[in-house]
Amino acid sequence: MRIVAANTMQDIDRRAIEDFGMPGLTLMENAGNCCLDVILGEFGLKGRAVVLAGKGNNGGDGYVIARLLSQKGWSVKVIILADREQVGGDAAINLKKLPAAMMDFCTLKGELTASHVDEIFRADVIVDALLGTGLSCDVSGIFLEIIELVNASGRPVLSVDIPSGIHGTTGLVMGKAIRASVTVTFAFAKLGHVLFPGAEHTGRLVTANIGIPPELMESASGYDFLNKETMRPILHRRDRHAHKGNFGHCLIIAGSTGKTGAAALSANSAVRAGSGLVTLAVAESIHHLLEIKTTEAMTSPLPDSENGYLTGSALPAIEKLLAGKDAVAIGPGLDRHPETYLLVRNLVETVALPLVIDADALNGVAEEISVLKRKKSKEVIITPHPGEMARLLGISVPDVEANRISVAQDFARNYGVYLVLKGARTIIATPSGSVAINGTGNPGMATGGMGDLLTGIIVSLLGQGYAAGDACRLGAFIHGFAADMVAEEKGEIGMNATDVQEKLPYAFNKLLKAE
Repeated sequence: MRIVAANTMQDIDRRAIEDFGMPGLTLMENAGNCCLDVILGEFGLKGRAVVLAGKGNNGGDGYVIARLLSQKGWSVKVIILADREQVGGDAAINLKKLPAAMMDFCTLKGELTASHVDEIFRADVIVDALLGTGLSCDVSGIFLEIIELVNASGRPVLSVDIPSGIHGTTGLVMGKAIRASVTVTFAFAKLGHVLFPGAEHTGRLVTANIGIPPELMESASGYDFLNKETMRPILHRRDRHAHKGNFGHCLIIAGSTGKTGAAALSANSAVRAGSGLVTLAVAESIHHLLEIKTTEAMTSPLPDSENGYLTGSALPAIEKLLAGKDAVAIGPGLDRHPETYLLVRNLVETVALPLVIDADALNGVAEEISVLKRKKSKEVIITPHPGEMARLLGISVPDVEANRISVAQDFARNYGVYLVLKGARTIIATPSGSVAINGTGNPGMATGGMGDLLTGIIVSLLGQGYAAGDACRLGAFIHGFAADMVAEEKGEIGMNATDVQEKLPYAFNKLLKAE
């Protein structure tokens, strides 16, 4: 599914009218008819509707919906948060088609009467056509009042294009926002629908075709939203004559005293993600523990001077281990010792194989970010959470979270890496500037070890021959998809990384068989 920013959609609308001769009234009528179909399908053929409308084109869509519902025999009340004179353009033309008895104009806080409140609380559906995707400041006054009233009513809400109060590009709540049961948007889903917290307000999302010319649709710049439909085509099906040598041998360099679990999770998840062979390289003094914690993965002890963490002394042994491997990951459970960080940077400069860098290895890179400019591998993947991303850039976590897409996109371009910025709606950015947004996952994943799991999945996919961009996308998707399966069975509270790890084969199988 393709997603666009709000301003991109506004430009598409403008070009459809100005360059392709699509009448704005036609687009507005089509939008209203699409919403009508959803209302009749979701809420019944007859009922009571309250349409909340503003002065712009979003309100114009609402006026069309009100007229069409009335023609279908619905009882309709339209509450307009503007003076009649403020409504212009195509919206004004559709406003004139409504009978005066159907409309109430309210412009100031406190003008909503007990009758309005009663209408809202008795509605079979409330149509939210207040603000649209052009909102750029916090809602206030009567808009704030009516949004709070609608949310308090508990009545079903259909939002036109986007829930009022949600920023169309960032997904941020602009003071207060409608909580919709269903949102009907046009041509493309918008970023505000899929990024949190906007995604929580959107309800079921319906993307409707309102007649935008195909040429405009095909040329629109946007982002890929990762779901079953987009991911299934890139998943490799296995040849019936395959053997373990066909599915790659990955090397994972991980672990330190007190963090053996992270190393084991990464190795075991690489196995569960389909690797033919996995070798886990760890500090010699903790090696005996990993022999117990792993069964299918092989282990290899690295010199550590009995410190329990890796230093430059391990480099010759690692170089030998690289022979015959298809992909490498470094970071899960590593120590934060300066010598460990130096080893990490040495490996970034010398390893030519596809390379995944995570966890404390990222902190080692952050101490000398220029090392990414000297990387030897053509396929370097970094998988930071927001805190690690902030350290890589020398900015605050709130700054990262407020601009997740641009932060990921700019970093990936500047350093020529594939970047998986973890979090609610993980962002995947490539060196070419393309961006994908993952649609799977849930709050149950907010627990230790989930990132180690993702590292193992991605390096496994690299070893199996997936291109770096596909490995990132499929890895992030299947990680969240497996967690969603766990949540469905067990719930989100108390979910752990091992639960998700054990569900990986089931998740791949479900994706393969998805209709």
